[in-house]
Amino acid sequence: MSKRASRDVCALCGAPVAAQHAPFCSQGCRDRDLLNWLGEGYRLPGTQAPSERISAGGLDSDESGD
Repeated sequence: MSKRASRDVCALCGAPVAAQHAPFCSQGCRDRDLLNWLGEGYRLPGTQAPSERISAGGLDSDESGD
């Protein structure tokens, strides 16, 4: 079973939560969480997109040349 997160401890390190940084204990943990999101640290595994959908402009780009 998964462990339920408590609102009294930091979501990253488990230290007591500071009200101004909730649900984290400090600005450092807030920043670390943001970096995890930006760096795809919370990425979920999945299947690879079909190659015909991938073009030089990215996924599902408009190829009409607008």
